[in-house]
Amino acid sequence: VDSSTPGISARAAENLSAVLACINAISGAIGSLPAYVYQATGKGRQQLPSHPLQQLIDIGPNAYQTWPEFIEWLVASALLRGNGLAEIVLNSRGEIVELKPIPWDWCTVNLLPNGRLAFDITPVQMHYGGTGKTRRLLQHEVIHLRDRTDDGLIGRSRLQRAAATVQAGRELQTFATKMFQHGVFPSGAIELDGKLNDLQRGQFSSAFKESFASSSNAGRALILDQGMKWKQLGVNPEDAELLESRRFSVEELARLFGVPPPIIQDYTHNTFTNSETAGRWFAVHTLTPWIRKIECEFIRQVLSTSERGKVQLDIDLSGFLRGDPEQRWKAHEIAIRNQILEVNEVREVEGWNPKNETVAAPT
Repeated sequence: VDSSTPGISARAAENLSAVLACINAISGAIGSLPAYVYQATGKGRQQLPSHPLQQLIDIGPNAYQTWPEFIEWLVASALLRGNGLAEIVLNSRGEIVELKPIPWDWCTVNLLPNGRLAFDITPVQMHYGGTGKTRRLLQHEVIHLRDRTDDGLIGRSRLQRAAATVQAGRELQTFATKMFQHGVFPSGAIELDGKLNDLQRGQFSSAFKESFASSSNAGRALILDQGMKWKQLGVNPEDAELLESRRFSVEELARLFGVPPPIIQDYTHNTFTNSETAGRWFAVHTLTPWIRKIECEFIRQVLSTSERGKVQLDIDLSGFLRGDPEQRWKAHEIAIRNQILEVNEVREVEGWNPKNETVAAPT
């Protein structure tokens, strides 16, 4: 069990499809968004394609991950364990050259006398080549993305804050699984005139389970003798409110992560209108707070003192609208009509060449 989440581990929680879907929806969406490094100018801002951080965004922050994969991992770790941690690797000029992911399970946090945090990392043997030897990273040497904290220092997992909600979902899933393993649901009973002794009862029960119990034996013909009769029972998952309870569990878990149910393919109360609204709600109320946390943490930890206030990381949420052409082009139309953008600027956003330029065909 994850020590940061008493009662249920992050790995066990992800066995719930609703938890996994919420984590994937949030982390995958943020990881897919374009990210740029900008510098403030007198008239606005300009992109810095040669900035070391922009280079990591373009080519990947380490030898194993692209930028979308790294951000997806960092956010997922924060959602599941309350904290996402990555080591900042600098070159001799003090420029960032790599971001190494550190699984939170490897980490022990200590508060130093100067009030700063120290992270003692003990890598286990994995594909990263863990040695099992502990090494210490100081607060300024890591990116530390946190979910809401109780002490302002360490994030606390949502699985820990709402452990009863997650555990209830796990128990419902276990109950449903056992029903399928042991015959799907109690659909009937066998009656007979006489009384079985303990030995006969045990033998009959074992033989019946072997032949008819479990989902693999569903639909087999039942042959009765010795005056036995089959009596149909009216108990089913609907009567036991199992299915309704599982639906409610999905809504509870979606609420835990702030994800509208249609985003995780729960269309129980869905219409076209509220599905479209759910996408906007998800962008504004779920993704935006995490995006701001990521941007501020990178500005604080990655940029040099001289760059702060002048250089910024911008994760462009407008990229989330790329899957909605109608809304995107309506926004372009409004921008052109109100002279906010020109036609060629819109074409540039869409990845097209300026209207008055042509590109020579390849020879």
